[in-house]
Amino acid sequence: MSRPSDHYDSAEVVQPRLGPVGWLRWFWRQLTSMRTALFLLLLLALAAVPGSLVPQRAADPNGVTQYFVDNPDLAPVLDQVQAFDVYTSVWFSSIYLLLFVSLIGCVIPRTKHHLDALRAKPPRTPARLSRLAGFTTRDVEGSSAASVIDSAKTLLKRQRYRTVVFTNVDKRTGQEVVSVSAERGYMRETGNLVFHSALVGILLAVGIGGGFGYSGQRVIVEGQTFVNTLLAYDSFNPGRFFDDSGLDPYSITLDQFDATYETQPNNAFGQPLDYTASVTTSEDGQESEAAIKVNEPLKIGGTDVFLLGNGYAPTITVRDPQGEVVFTDAVPFLPQDSNLTSLGVIKVPDGLDEQVGLIGFFYPTQAESSTGAYYSSFPSLEYPVLTLNVYDGDLGLDEGVPASVYSLDTDSMNQLTGGSTGVDSIELAPGQTADLPNGLGTVSLDEVKRFASFDVHHDATQGWVLLFAILVLAGLLTSLFIPRRRLWVKATSRADGTVQVEYAGLARGDDPRLDEAVATLASRHAAQFPAAASSSDPSTTPEIKA
Repeated sequence: MSRPSDHYDSAEVVQPRLGPVGWLRWFWRQLTSMRTALFLLLLLALAAVPGSLVPQRAADPNGVTQYFVDNPDLAPVLDQVQAFDVYTSVWFSSIYLLLFVSLIGCVIPRTKHHLDALRAKPPRTPARLSRLAGFTTRDVEGSSAASVIDSAKTLLKRQRYRTVVFTNVDKRTGQEVVSVSAERGYMRETGNLVFHSALVGILLAVGIGGGFGYSGQRVIVEGQTFVNTLLAYDSFNPGRFFDDSGLDPYSITLDQFDATYETQPNNAFGQPLDYTASVTTSEDGQESEAAIKVNEPLKIGGTDVFLLGNGYAPTITVRDPQGEVVFTDAVPFLPQDSNLTSLGVIKVPDGLDEQVGLIGFFYPTQAESSTGAYYSSFPSLEYPVLTLNVYDGDLGLDEGVPASVYSLDTDSMNQLTGGSTGVDSIELAPGQTADLPNGLGTVSLDEVKRFASFDVHHDATQGWVLLFAILVLAGLLTSLFIPRRRLWVKATSRADGTVQVEYAGLARGDDPRLDEAVATLASRHAAQFPAAASSSDPSTTPEIKA
């Protein structure tokens, strides 16, 4: 049977069109909803994942360089989407800012609502408490309804309930009805607001710390000194608002680097057990000794100095045919495996008849495979050997184009040893000297030192981040474990002089112990009246409904 043509739902419903202001309001409501804030928080966590999958320029610039070498096709694509600068990328910053705005939009209205609720009185007592959770009754003799409720109010206040007493007359019986309405658990919402406000504080502190802070990396060979100046860093990543005048003057000298490795013949043979960088620091004219370990940074000059990596730095000397030194330095070699087989580059642009480049492999404990290839079988200096392939030609340094000290462009150079040249690579042990091909001169391995790479990090907001993190945890625990509940006690005078006392509760959220709380209140309250009698007889007790 069809509806009449004039039925109210037969006409087409035309929704009003939203203007620019309406769309802005709709977008703001969507952005500031708790659902959107949680989604953005999850999205921010997912957006941070690429930062752990590929090296980041801010923390590992050498790793980024090596990634380009190992993945020449993929690395430029990742660089276009800022995968090597995840935490400062446009897309990560956009999520970060949207989450920041969303949390503020959530917290401010809820804070106002919570303050209004704190000032408001507990609600009036419902007419039918039997419909609420934990409903139970007691009969009291020899007391008035007002005195019964007064004792219940005192008991509730001891349990930190906010209370208000209501008095009226039952219209059906004409008897006096006095009740107390009690409420507690506002700390639950307070903890919730503290949690979200602290999240905003963390975002704000991290943003300010990133803007005014900086991080820099420096490789220091044993015996060398690092001075905290801008030019002394191997790589430096300042914040947007960084000013180099904020660099506190201090120096760090690497006296000795000690590494302990597993020597027992088991599956962990050769694994590192401990790294210790023994340093001498100088600040404000005061020198002191310190040790830097993994996860035990050195705090100096408002910065944290972390131990990142380590390796070997062979001291190599190159002389011309007349024996004059044209190059000598302790050259850090980059580790290629867990046993510290290391790769290094030496560039000699002046002093010889040709520009010379040497690509070297250093083996702390040299071993030879069945194919004749060398490798290191242990990371400590048990049988150190250095092999060098020699190139001559244009090093590309005269063109003014920056080049990495850890790589050698051999496109414009001639290989003189190793490979398909038919000339064996140069092999040196500490203290040995060998001739360079074509009478170019000699090269010697004087000694082998250790180097350590350090990350110098400055963030003035670390204390604030810690404070907000503690508040986040405290707020979360408070919102999880403090129940918000309402309890009512109603006393009704009867014609025979007795007083019927009713107890019930209502949970604001999940509260599995509400029934127990009502029963405990009833027992403690009834115990104050010697003549109290429980009306728990099934024939007289109303049906209890949760």
